[in-house]
Amino acid sequence: MDIQAIKRRFGIIGNSTGLNRAIEVAYRVAPTDLSVLISGESGTGKEVFPQIIHQFSARKHGPYIAVNCGAIPEGTIDSELFGHEKGAFTGAHDKRSGYFEVADNGTIFLDEVSELPLSTQVRLLRVLESGEFIKVGSSKVLRTNVRIVAATNVDIIKLLGEGKFREDLYYRLNTVPIFIPPLRDRKEDILILFRKFSMDFAERYRMPEILLNEEARQMLIQYSWPGNVRQLKNITEQISIIEKDREINADVLRKYLPDYSAETLPALISSAGEKSFASEREILYKILFDMRSDMHDLKKLVHEIISKSPHDIEIDDDRLIDKLYSGTGRLYDTGGTRLQEGKHQESPHIEDTEEIIEESLSLQDKEMELIRKALDKYGGRRKMAANELGISERTLYRKIKQYDIA
Repeated sequence: MDIQAIKRRFGIIGNSTGLNRAIEVAYRVAPTDLSVLISGESGTGKEVFPQIIHQFSARKHGPYIAVNCGAIPEGTIDSELFGHEKGAFTGAHDKRSGYFEVADNGTIFLDEVSELPLSTQVRLLRVLESGEFIKVGSSKVLRTNVRIVAATNVDIIKLLGEGKFREDLYYRLNTVPIFIPPLRDRKEDILILFRKFSMDFAERYRMPEILLNEEARQMLIQYSWPGNVRQLKNITEQISIIEKDREINADVLRKYLPDYSAETLPALISSAGEKSFASEREILYKILFDMRSDMHDLKKLVHEIISKSPHDIEIDDDRLIDKLYSGTGRLYDTGGTRLQEGKHQESPHIEDTEEIIEESLSLQDKEMELIRKALDKYGGRRKMAANELGISERTLYRKIKQYDIA
């Protein structure tokens, strides 16, 4: 196996150990019909690896279909994947073949597989186990010979614990796991990628190639790259178009790196000590959303503590309960004395705390404002807006309908 030849063929840039290992696993599993689950953060280039698997398999002359599960509305995803009969639902004017029928004897790539509804997961599990499926609105069992490669940018193990993903489906998909490392763990590849993108954009826009001085190169390497390779490519293109001076220094580069140089509270303070009000406001909104999530976790923890027998509650737990929960006869004070029946502590119930925070911070309004801002920024293109907000396109679609955003 010549890894460099595979990189050239599929346009993969980089020489990091983790990247080379992922390519090697994809090449070795390709001749088999085993299911593969590709994991990695958004923007790492997961979509290339199913193509490697398909092209080096016996199915390379068969169809290859890539499906973004997060971009298909929940109400139509079964029809998209498995097809439907005429009259199966409102608007089903004709019979339709689904992706699994079309991809027979080929490969189907299910990107963002974690976004599949539980009902669709059951159908997918049947395809994996027996190759059988049923169209929406039909009772006839059909068969397909398809190789499934899936990808996810979330921790499916966490979803298993939350009951949002079927454990049996996970183990069926995860027969061979492939992990794509984030760009921050591929520091030796960052400058190589930047140079490649810079050359490509110079040729595309017919302008001189942009270069970095030493300080800017070090800044590029040390940046955390939350958007990974996709973000690096986007920033390189912005600089190529906007900057007149083709040699970029650290001060210029810093303008294109969001949240640079702030580890604990990103982007509130720049090197010059100032940030625009808009940037600070966006960060504040994100912090508020994190606070809401933390509050739900805290509620869960407190209720778990309260559900214990009083004798099982440690003294620190008692103090926590005294502060956050008004007991009704099951709690003991920190000295071990039982509280009177029906006696309430002065501290408010945790649910009341959550209500006060949501009212005073207007989280729904802020969420709506962020969604509108992202949609405006990308001219109504939901996929790009969803990437900006850090959510799936399906979640964004649901929020748009929920808030009736035009």
